[in-house]
Amino acid sequence: MEVVNEFDPWGGELCTCPNKYSLNPYTGCGHRCIYCYATYIPNFFRPRRKKNLVERIERDLERIPSGSIISLSNSSDPYTPMDEEHQDTRNCLEAMKGYNLRILLVTKSDLVLRDMDLLRDLKSAVTLTITALKKEVHRKLEPNAPSPHKRLEAMRELEKEGIPTGLRLDPIFPELTGEESGEIIEKAEKAGVRHVVTSTFKPRKDGWNRFRKAFPDTAERVKPLYFQSGEKIGNSWYLPEKIRKRVVEKVKEECLERGIDFATCREGFSEMRTAGSCDGSHLIEE
Repeated sequence: MEVVNEFDPWGGELCTCPNKYSLNPYTGCGHRCIYCYATYIPNFFRPRRKKNLVERIERDLERIPSGSIISLSNSSDPYTPMDEEHQDTRNCLEAMKGYNLRILLVTKSDLVLRDMDLLRDLKSAVTLTITALKKEVHRKLEPNAPSPHKRLEAMRELEKEGIPTGLRLDPIFPELTGEESGEIIEKAEKAGVRHVVTSTFKPRKDGWNRFRKAFPDTAERVKPLYFQSGEKIGNSWYLPEKIRKRVVEKVKEECLERGIDFATCREGFSEMRTAGSCDGSHLIEE
């Protein structure tokens, strides 16, 4: 395979994703989210186009089994800012027409609305990430990403067109964004979302350093929770299990009250899931 690959979460024991394929139309991402885990890729915050992308995708698509899930994207946002000009993600979707595939788009951008005409004709669903509503917080967390209000409007427009949507309330930051989770879910429900997946902030070394610089007071308060009371799983630091469980249980309760599917991401609480999948792929028609 050249650009479409089997999704491999580094053998992570806590990953509950279904079998699927992964396609990143770009190398790197321009949203510059401080909590990004993919910065092991060199110059990640300087996204680059992939040479002969469509031709390479077309060769890969001939080898993918009918009915497979393809997720765009699992490291680089498919609607990174430069896609407004280059439209490589749209070209990818165009290439998938005529194949029996299930397409899951994962993004922080309302630019996805540009491609609604294609998504209507594909078996597709969209999940949009919202981590915070307060401007002074989300602008530091996700410096170049569209505002959460634009993402909520995108959810609303997608649902109007019959394209199922989900919310990634992910990640939740202790003592910074957790208090907004109820309001975010309420607004997402009004926009029509059918599924919520959530997780807590699990920093790697570089992500923690960016977080500490952006929110020094909060980082100082929660540092012992991660590096004294918490545990390291793989390359990420986790909050103590009791704290993580309390955070995600709050989100689950909010979802249950509203009749929204619920799941967690890499938390180890798969028994809490009420949805057909953790990633929202169950929203896509078979």
